[in-house]
Amino acid sequence: MAVVGLNVGREHVAAYAKLRDRFEIVGVCDLDRAKAEELAGRLRGVSAHGDLAEVCGRDDVDVVDLCTPPNLHLEHLEAVLAAGKHVICEKPLVGSLAALDRVVAAEAASGRRVMPIFQYRWGHGLQKLKHLVDAGVAGDAHTANVEVSWRRRADYYAVPWRGRWQTELGGVLLSHAVHALDMLTYVGAPVAQVFARTATRVNPIEVEDCAVASLELADGSLASISATLGSPAEITRHRFTYANLSAESGTEPYTSSADPWTLTADSPEVDEEIHRALDGLDLPPEGYIGQLHRFDAALSDGTELPVTLADARASLELITALYVSAREGRDVSLPLDPHDPAYGGWTP
Repeated sequence: MAVVGLNVGREHVAAYAKLRDRFEIVGVCDLDRAKAEELAGRLRGVSAHGDLAEVCGRDDVDVVDLCTPPNLHLEHLEAVLAAGKHVICEKPLVGSLAALDRVVAAEAASGRRVMPIFQYRWGHGLQKLKHLVDAGVAGDAHTANVEVSWRRRADYYAVPWRGRWQTELGGVLLSHAVHALDMLTYVGAPVAQVFARTATRVNPIEVEDCAVASLELADGSLASISATLGSPAEITRHRFTYANLSAESGTEPYTSSADPWTLTADSPEVDEEIHRALDGLDLPPEGYIGQLHRFDAALSDGTELPVTLADARASLELITALYVSAREGRDVSLPLDPHDPAYGGWTP
């Protein structure tokens, strides 16, 4: 492994350190080479790099983990695949559906594999709900409510690429609520139509830091999301209502997919079904560790990756629709037509 981009990349390094039986980090890379040298100095047998090309040129690197700014992802993904290495990449994978088409083509040509990061999927609370939905215990979906209330201050935006359309590519919807939206669609049907409103009310930045949206899913169920970066009390919360049960997450802002979740059955009989379905359910680790654990297993077994480029497409298409709706003040239906101007990107 080599990890490139050492802001959020440090969290990835920490996850690999707990999976030493599966991964060996041999290189870390950052445009600020001193940052890479400082981290490498605390890790045994790890080299520091200041340029992605150095990493791509190493014969002993099988997988490159990209944690670089969003506007660089397409260029970096294509370079790593051309070098014959697998790629793990932080969100957003790229800045448009058209760019994603290029990644799909590059992956196919390389014979390697690309895994987007959606680490919130693996929280045990969400995994239990997913199991109940897939087993038919939950019944038809009615509504879902998502709340992302975080706090970001001026020091957060002191990082030069943040808060700018050209480099961060978006605000609270793209950089902060994207995982909460992925949790929604991971257990629910695909999104069929959206209506959104966005505003910049918290910090003097280009991108939005407040947003609300209404969603209609393909199965006819409805969902809403509220997101802000101006909340003194930081919480993330999901509440799903089905015919046979309701499910509500905890409110820890960055681990809301983990236990405890509150599952409320509509009858004693459903309560028994829930307990039978969850009895003995074997759940691998959560978070980054959980996703990387599953990534290793997929490579070893030749099976589908835990998060795929199709998953990235669903996320990018939803994000695109939300931004188009907010900008144009109209409902936007999915999937987007490849001839739609927004297919080439949602940024102004």
